Amino acid sequence: MNGLRQALPPLAVVGAVIAAWWISVIVSESLIFPTPWQVVAGLYELIEEGTLLEHIGASLFRVGAGFFLALALGVPLGLLMGWVGAAFAMLNPIVQILRPISPIAWIPIAILWFGVGDLSPIFLIFLSSLFPTVVQTIAGVHTIDRQYLRAAQNFGVSRMRLFRRVVIPAVLPEIITAARISLGVAWLVVVAAEMIALRSGLGFLIIDSRNAGNRYDLVVAGMAIIGVTGLLLDGGMRRLERLRIVRWRYLR
Repeated sequence: MNGLRQALPPLAVVGAVIAAWWISVIVSESLIFPTPWQVVAGLYELIEEGTLLEHIGASLFRVGAGFFLALALGVPLGLLMGWVGAAFAMLNPIVQILRPISPIAWIPIAILWFGVGDLSPIFLIFLSSLFPTVVQTIAGVHTIDRQYLRAAQNFGVSRMRLFRRVVIPAVLPEIITAARISLGVAWLVVVAAEMIALRSGLGFLIIDSRNAGNRYDLVVAGMAIIGVTGLLLDGGMRRLERLRIVRWRYLR
């Protein structure tokens, strides 16, 4: 009952948005922009053709590959830069120079290096996820309460053991936050990344539907799927934040 009460307000907002969308299309007498029902019919068409799951799976694969590669490099790099002052001094200028460059600007380089297959969008998603992960992890190390470090040092704990037993557990909340932000950015970039002459994925679905007869019902359907999938992915990351091993730093 409590869960239903919590779900009602967001459901009411979604319903109001859909109603406003439907009324706007009817009032404007648009011949191109679809109504919500036309979008649902387009989704059903994709399901009948058997292509919907193929597009979703292709996008999830590319986002997953780029995202986990970014975590595999970004978390250790962020820990190193946050813990070792010399590493921060040497690497931070490079990170800050590359970080503002839009992943879309890398498209010509991605095609040149990796061609027009899966590797190009994976590379772009990797770049879009890497720098938020690095920056947030560094911030996590820098904001560790010094009383943890002093307490461990008072017991004669070595620097390496201090890093393993105190720093890494203490920075886990920030790492999860970094992963959540990076996954959101990665999913945001997937549409642009899949414009690179691919034949599958939600980004391809949107562009192909626009080019093949102005199927805006399928365009909006693809956008809706991206939004709902992004919501589910973010919900999964939020559940990780509730783990006791992640929250111990804030427990009293």
